[in-house]
Amino acid sequence: MGPIVITQLATGLSVLAGAVLVKSVMEHNPMVPRCPSCNGTGRVTCLCSRWSDRDVGCRTCAGSGRMNCSSCGGTGTGRPLPARVAIRPQNRPPSY
Repeated sequence: MGPIVITQLATGLSVLAGAVLVKSVMEHNPMVPRCPSCNGTGRVTCLCSRWSDRDVGCRTCAGSGRMNCSSCGGTGTGRPLPARVAIRPQNRPPSY
């Protein structure tokens, strides 16, 4: 093996080790909160498999038995609920 092959091999292994390290850090301390309904997978058990007698398959799940999570929309991350805050001016008596 020439020096170029060894250099490329070392570079590839270091990139792989870095990716494994970043993945392990992200699993323990995620920057984006996971969806509590699907636990971050983005998929939940389809209704056709929950309420049937062991047959699975409908248009929603395409026969997989899993459908997109309705809480996160299939992203797997928690979404903040939109809130509208109305601030009204205070009524103060006129100063003379």
